[in-house]
Amino acid sequence: MSDVISTRPIHSAQNTSHSQEIEGEEHPPPTVNQNTTPLTMATASHPVLNLHTKSVTVPSSFPSTSLGQTVTVITTKLRIANSTAETIRAILLVNESSTNDDLRVEPYVMNSSKLHPLEEVSVDVTAMAARAGPTAKAPLSTFMFKSKNKAAGAKPKDNMTLKAKNKKVLKVKAKKTKITKKAKKVKKLKRERKLKQTTPLYFPYFEDHYCPSECSCYGRVVQCPDKDLGKIPYGIPYNSRYILLMNNHIDSIQLKLLSEYDSMEFLVLSNNHLTDQTIEGAFEGIKSLKKLYMERNLHRSIHTDLPITLEELRLDGNQVSVMSDAAFRRCPNLLILSLSNNSLGNKSSTIPPGVLLPLGKLRTLTLSYNQLASVPLQLPLSLRELYLRGNSIQHLQGDMFWGEAELQVLDLSSNRLTYKGLGKAALLNASRLESLNLEGNLLKQVPLHLPRSIKTLNLEGNFISSIEKDAFISMPQLEHLGLARNKITRVALGAFRVLPLLHQVDMSHNALQQVPRQLPLWLHSATFSHNQIRIIPRDAFCWGRGNESPLSCLVRVHLEYNMIDLGHLDTLAFRCLRGFQVVQFY
Repeated sequence: MSDVISTRPIHSAQNTSHSQEIEGEEHPPPTVNQNTTPLTMATASHPVLNLHTKSVTVPSSFPSTSLGQTVTVITTKLRIANSTAETIRAILLVNESSTNDDLRVEPYVMNSSKLHPLEEVSVDVTAMAARAGPTAKAPLSTFMFKSKNKAAGAKPKDNMTLKAKNKKVLKVKAKKTKITKKAKKVKKLKRERKLKQTTPLYFPYFEDHYCPSECSCYGRVVQCPDKDLGKIPYGIPYNSRYILLMNNHIDSIQLKLLSEYDSMEFLVLSNNHLTDQTIEGAFEGIKSLKKLYMERNLHRSIHTDLPITLEELRLDGNQVSVMSDAAFRRCPNLLILSLSNNSLGNKSSTIPPGVLLPLGKLRTLTLSYNQLASVPLQLPLSLRELYLRGNSIQHLQGDMFWGEAELQVLDLSSNRLTYKGLGKAALLNASRLESLNLEGNLLKQVPLHLPRSIKTLNLEGNFISSIEKDAFISMPQLEHLGLARNKITRVALGAFRVLPLLHQVDMSHNALQQVPRQLPLWLHSATFSHNQIRIIPRDAFCWGRGNESPLSCLVRVHLEYNMIDLGHLDTLAFRCLRGFQVVQFY
């Protein structure tokens, strides 16, 4: 590989220092005379240089030497053979010294009026110095070309500066790119927000992940209570299971809206302004609805378009006065039906017999606080709980059930039942009855002919004046007995001993003069507060032969608000009790 360098004669000039490198400064090209003399040199180990010297005027911006030294300027054209590098115009600054060996030539590339140091290349310039003219006082020794070529291994100051600048430029570009990406992202988010704000809340705006602004969504539960809504809000996700819309002003349901909710199981529309006309056809096509709550609205009848999947229907607090079997044929799977606080059984309408028979799986029926004069006839045999509190029922008819019923709980409190109204056949088919509430009626004595299966009997708030010895003889399963707020003055001896499972008895707010005698030893709690008791008989709690009475199971005896003289108590009356703390006098 060979290098060819062409040179021209140069003019010598005195300057200060030749070792400084030029960084980023602009230098005007030297003024060149036209006298040229060719100069050529070559050795076996160095590139071939073609030099032509010419007289030049060195500008003041060239690298300077120390005072008293002469600088020879050689303008050259450098071309390296077998290389893709272009021919480069260069200016060689030759520093003359007293010896031949320490002569150095520093080439500078002149490109667009700028000087740039070339790559360091060792060249033998002995022959070149001989032709350098009278200004060259000694033969040229080896000189160095300086360049930015990284492969040569040199790391001059300009190279390091350039790298630093490149790194800085790359960092700035990366930063600008990052800022640009962030700005684009922010712009995209703003655009999306703008689209969301302007998107109308109507079909098909029902995304699974969306929640209307009026509601709160927790998983598949959507709660929109107390929001003054006039309509069901659009945008409730179609995959919702529980939708709660109570305590609003909803007066209608959009047609075919609810049928889109294939997963909806529980819908609450309580305390709104719905009427029969405004929801007509609204429940058709619903596939999974199991619970529908529409209490405290303006309904006058039971809807005939109820979904077949319905298991619980609550229409309490409406104005329902009509019941038809056509409505119940649509929902044979109904388990709970609640129609309290309505107008059923008023003078203009009654409940037809057998109207509830299509509900073959009905378990709970609530008809409390209506205007019923009698219990509806031909109720489903599957019924287990029947609540009829707060009506005007005067008697129970024997054909309340056609067959053996599964009834376990019957609430007939706050009615007008009398002793004759509970005849022998009244509860004949309710052989599984366990809880009977007859509170607040017109009973003057404990009714007979009650089912033997009764475990809880509430006779509070009646007009019973005495308890006969055989009053409870037909109820061997009785555990809880309520006789409070009556007019009882006398209890027959051992009237409660016929109840082998009795655990609790309440006879507060009566007119008793003494604690009833021979209370069952297996009794756990006895309440006699708010009476006129003055005497506690010795065999009231403890009865047996002499002082060998077995221990009583009583854990609480309430005797507050009576007329007992504690100074004259018979201590033997408490001999079988487990401690004095069992009896409460205050």
